Amino acid sequence: MMTVAARLAELGIQLPKAAAPVASYVPVVVEGGFAHVSGQLPFVDGQVVKGRLGDDVDVAGGQDAARACGLMIIAQLEAAGLLERVGRIVKLGAFINCTADFTDQPEVANGASDLMEQVFGDAGKHARAAVGVPALPRGAAVEVDAIVALKA
Repeated sequence: MMTVAARLAELGIQLPKAAAPVASYVPVVVEGGFAHVSGQLPFVDGQVVKGRLGDDVDVAGGQDAARACGLMIIAQLEAAGLLERVGRIVKLGAFINCTADFTDQPEVANGASDLMEQVFGDAGKHARAAVGVPALPRGAAVEVDAIVALKA
């Protein structure tokens, strides 16, 4: 069975450096066989992808931002020493910074969801929420958190 690190290499994915918390929380908490990954912002080349869907960011740009959040989730799992213990991605919560009339949140969140399936295969298929919000920390376009079941 292929390791997650080998699968990332096969996909040509290099993980970003796990971001430090921007406030009073920890990036990952392990409890009861699950890793709870705090909301991750979309960092690309060390900068937060900013903007608002339905205004200055299109769906494709939002999907890229969501994918960047997914990469940061995986990077946080790696930094916590949990990458090879991932049993299943149980749930993602996607928060999309958008205008009141924007309704394509599910399509935007697919950027993170599709990444999880590419990296973890069937274990990457998960439950999900995709919610529109009026603002996100640091002006981010998207934020995604995760609940991950761990192997013993």
